[in-house]
Amino acid sequence: MRVVFMGTPDFAVPTLARLSEDGHAIAAVYTRAPAKAGRGMALRPSPVHALADRLGLPVLTPSTLKDAEAAETFARHRADVAVVVAYGMLLPQAILDAPRHGCLNLHGSLLPRWRGAAPIHRAVMAGDGMSGVGVMRMEAGLDTGPVALEARIPIRPGMTTGDLHDALMPAGADLMAQALQELDAGTLTFRPQDEDGVLYARKITNDEARIDWNRDAAAVAAQINGLSPFPGAYFEVDLGKGAERVKVLRALPATGSGVAGTLLDADATVACGSGAVRILEVRRAGKGGSASGAEFLRGARVVAGARFQ
Repeated sequence: MRVVFMGTPDFAVPTLARLSEDGHAIAAVYTRAPAKAGRGMALRPSPVHALADRLGLPVLTPSTLKDAEAAETFARHRADVAVVVAYGMLLPQAILDAPRHGCLNLHGSLLPRWRGAAPIHRAVMAGDGMSGVGVMRMEAGLDTGPVALEARIPIRPGMTTGDLHDALMPAGADLMAQALQELDAGTLTFRPQDEDGVLYARKITNDEARIDWNRDAAAVAAQINGLSPFPGAYFEVDLGKGAERVKVLRALPATGSGVAGTLLDADATVACGSGAVRILEVRRAGKGGSASGAEFLRGARVVAGARFQ
């Protein structure tokens, strides 16, 4: 099929690679413009842009799709379908209507749960036991279109947003490849989303990152795992030179009780409002690598009874 691909981050890379491998004619790749990154603040192309360059595909990085020029450029691709994976820009109706079969979006949740910007984070933060990825036909509403295919991925205890993200990427690539195969054969069917159970995955903000030890253990562990690796849930503790920020990258509910935020033992068990969590992995501010919770305590000489804020 003749495809316009629209995507930006790592999450979209396996799908573009798979569609190219499957022999689809990629008429153009739309992605966000290169952004400044690194110590030198040099312009760095998006992961999708970098892959498209390696594959020799034409790349477009428009700042808007809302004007007539953008619509005319898009229409000239004469696409059978547009495949959209975490592109990062809203598609106006003129773009949605241009491909012969419309626009298919790969979304990182089991719709209608977690429509919106941060479905993977929100699923883990909410303590969901199941997540997944789906192929939907796009329409003007936010992730409201009918769904064709889904793949389900269980969220295991201790699984982080990074873990779930990495599991959903190849599953999503396989699913979109299947969707285009069925679309080409005329066998792809869609079902409308159930309006019951709609939840919106609002964008993650930094003010959600400080750990609230007063919550119950399951909620604290879900906050920690759901914000890992980015932006990273954190606490502050005095390590001899005043309060220092420590990011917690993985945790599990554990047995224990005490005043919320109190370190209970050398295995990095911390009391919550109800129950306790065991800190499995941390990263100190200004440090490059991570360490286990127990290693951090030994290295920083933090003992039971310390209070984490």
